[in-house]
Amino acid sequence: MAEREIEILQGHELRLLRCTLCQPPSDPSSHLQPSGFAASVPPLHALISDFLTSVESGNYLGALSSDAARLVLVSPDSDLSSHSPDRVYSDLLDRVESFINEPSIDDAEKACRVVLVVCVAVAALFWFIQCNLTGPVNGLPKRPLPMKAWWEGSEMVEWESWARNQLMAAGSDLLGKFCYLQYIVFAKMLLLKTRDLLFEASFMSTFKIRSISWWLFRALLIHQQILDERSSSLFELLQVFKGETLGHFGSFEKVTSYWGAQLQDGEASTIVSMVHLEAGVLEYIYGRLDPCRLDLESAEVAAGLQLSVTGILGLRTVHQVEPKAQMILVANTSSKSVSGDINTSIAPDTQLTGPNVSEASDIYMTPKLVENGNGFGKNECGGVVSTLTTVQQAVVLAQCLLIEKSSPHGEMQGWDMAPYIEAIDSQKSSYFILKCFCNILRIRWESTRSRTKQRALEMMDNLVESIHKPSPGVPLRLPFCFSVYIPTIPALRKQYGDILVSCGLIGEALKIFEDLELWDNLIYCYSKLEKKAAAVELIKEQLSRRPNDPKL
Repeated sequence: MAEREIEILQGHELRLLRCTLCQPPSDPSSHLQPSGFAASVPPLHALISDFLTSVESGNYLGALSSDAARLVLVSPDSDLSSHSPDRVYSDLLDRVESFINEPSIDDAEKACRVVLVVCVAVAALFWFIQCNLTGPVNGLPKRPLPMKAWWEGSEMVEWESWARNQLMAAGSDLLGKFCYLQYIVFAKMLLLKTRDLLFEASFMSTFKIRSISWWLFRALLIHQQILDERSSSLFELLQVFKGETLGHFGSFEKVTSYWGAQLQDGEASTIVSMVHLEAGVLEYIYGRLDPCRLDLESAEVAAGLQLSVTGILGLRTVHQVEPKAQMILVANTSSKSVSGDINTSIAPDTQLTGPNVSEASDIYMTPKLVENGNGFGKNECGGVVSTLTTVQQAVVLAQCLLIEKSSPHGEMQGWDMAPYIEAIDSQKSSYFILKCFCNILRIRWESTRSRTKQRALEMMDNLVESIHKPSPGVPLRLPFCFSVYIPTIPALRKQYGDILVSCGLIGEALKIFEDLELWDNLIYCYSKLEKKAAAVELIKEQLSRRPNDPKL
């Protein structure tokens, strides 16, 4: 019986992890347990399964408002407004400890409760990511308290300020204006508390629950991404959890020994590659070139890829007559990894660049290549880069991070990245987050060139707009969001403002910088417009409202 309970718990872990790997299952009933099984296991399994179904569908607030979540969180009748945030969160952690370590339950029940707490924490993290990273962000309900997500209330400025201070305690201000900060604080606190309790638990030798280290790594990585500067204290924690995660899931053998027959075809290699990609993103953020290269090489091997750049004759512009050598990516893939992909492509009608973006420049999005020396192919790198799985696409794009850190900034850096960007643009389908990252890389490159700056501006406009659009749905935006260094929504909008300024559209940039509360950028724009007096008045007005804001 213990073996079956372990299998069910690890199945819950895998379902939660799959939310970041692939689109949700079309048939939720595929996760139902055999008849008669529910009577012989802790009743929490059914609640966890229902909770995960809500998470898989992208209904994170619904999951946090469910009966399963209420077992962990504060009583719905409690009056949180009468207590300070410190008191409420302290009581919450005490409640979690009592919930897991209740003396009257056996080890199997305790392990089940640990998994439930992890699921609740991850649902809160996913909600924060939707609101500040992936979207869609239009019409978000006002649910300021993660421990009382069923309650619609005001913005609760004091509580958000408290959460902001908790995040800034890592040693840096936040990079822009974020919302629902309590959700990431809540997720971190629950995960850290649960992991501490696991060290003291006797049942860990039987019920390992290894994925908690990975979720802690991810939560801390998102914390670092919303900071303005790199945090040394976060780096130390991230290195600890990176080591634990690689120790648990860093090889094909370790993944298959943990989940066994529950894995889909090709899923083990995807998980291994994703672990190394996320480790590479960490090293990229902290500017550690050699560890970053090693992690990305491991991801490439796990994904069954062998990448190289070569030259092929082709046309780069509309008016070009004589073909010239074009740098093209050659991606050799193992048949095993390609055939074992899980379904992770976006719908073919999902547009992130707009229908007329390619016409905004006389330079092709991807070069037209000479075929067999006697003709020109389609506007794609067909035949050179085969159809890539989504994890292989993520590996290709990650090479651009390595190029950015290992080469001097300038136009040549963009040309070095071009084969990797164009290889993904030539794919027939990609996941939303991968296509976004590919477009961001292209925008950064093309915004530095006069002949493509207008196209870069249009692409950025479409990209920012896509964050607000309801399509694709929430669960289709989440996969691979940890595996590529996608900017947060405030950071993306700041980049949009910078491009507007470079194109002379100062007035439009002003609105963005003011909304993001980026006062230095705002003052610069007013100076460009020779309206320094207006800038002074604006800062004085903001100081009167928020005299303690350090950014003012």
